[in-house]
Amino acid sequence: MLVKIYPENPNPREVGRVVQALLDGALIVYPTDTVYAIGCDALNVRAVERICKLKGVNPQKSNLSIVCHDLSGVSEYARVSNAAFKLMKRNLPGPFTFILPTGNRLPKLYRSRKEVGIRVPDHAVPQAIVRELGTPLLTMSVHDEDEMMEYTTDPELIHEKYASVVDMVVDSGYGGTEPSTVVSCMDDMFEVIRPGKGELC
Repeated sequence: MLVKIYPENPNPREVGRVVQALLDGALIVYPTDTVYAIGCDALNVRAVERICKLKGVNPQKSNLSIVCHDLSGVSEYARVSNAAFKLMKRNLPGPFTFILPTGNRLPKLYRSRKEVGIRVPDHAVPQAIVRELGTPLLTMSVHDEDEMMEYTTDPELIHEKYASVVDMVVDSGYGGTEPSTVVSCMDDMFEVIRPGKGELC
């Protein structure tokens, strides 16, 4: 199913359709401020396992990332030092993934890795979805190394590729090609471990 939601003024009815699907365990493709991503309700273990299987990711060995609505909810899902909070407050919302110690509210599936990526995209559509959902989205980029860039930016081409394996594709226009900047905050010696679209301030 292809659902159009415009970032300038996300339609509450369409956002509600997406959220209801997520509550039912759906996998969706949705826009961010960097690239299109595959997401699900981060607290729905069965849905998380579906995404990991789809992307060929072993959740016991790979870092998982979640999208939060804003910084106020991050402390529910990750342990945030004062220094890390100040760094995130200066840079979010924005094209960053901050790696933090996993919090207790996340399912055991996440805690086996002891760290989780936190994203707060500067994009109205995922913000509206997560705000109404009330829980974070697990997020993984749709990008594959062997795919043409056109495929990863055009939601209609993404829909053609993923229609049989996800439940919904949210079309918010063409996406980007540059991933988020990944910053480790596992201690207060912060380190950029993958340069991307964002520049820390």
